Amino acid sequence: MLKGGRRFCFTAYVVVGNGNGIIGIGHGKAREVPMAVQKAVNNAKKNLYKIPIVGSATIPHPVRAKYESSQIILLPAASGTGVIACETVRALSEAAGIKNILTKSYGSTNSINLLKATMKALISLQSKEEVEQKRGVKL
Repeated sequence: MLKGGRRFCFTAYVVVGNGNGIIGIGHGKAREVPMAVQKAVNNAKKNLYKIPIVGSATIPHPVRAKYESSQIILLPAASGTGVIACETVRALSEAAGIKNILTKSYGSTNSINLLKATMKALISLQSKEEVEQKRGVKL
């Protein structure tokens, strides 16, 4: 508390992506909303990841991730299914260019924790080529 009242601080989380498999999330804090958003965008641009997208704009394999008490399961879907997900996961999927995906969240539905759990899951995805290279075997 100050003599003139409280000092407010705004927090912003931003998702950036090129719609073709590259996404990032950023976090920014400032006393003004536009400044917080700008800081978050700059932070997101520094934290970009390549996500493998296969076939009908879906993920290559099922994946599960947990952040704090939020857990998420991402499943590949057939063409025409669409993005079946909550608002937070949908934003990440669409920014990455994923057009067909099934998702299920368990535990806490806190937006920030779901965002981080989904990002963790997407980062852990591996393409068929990456798996072949690591194993040294043709799949």
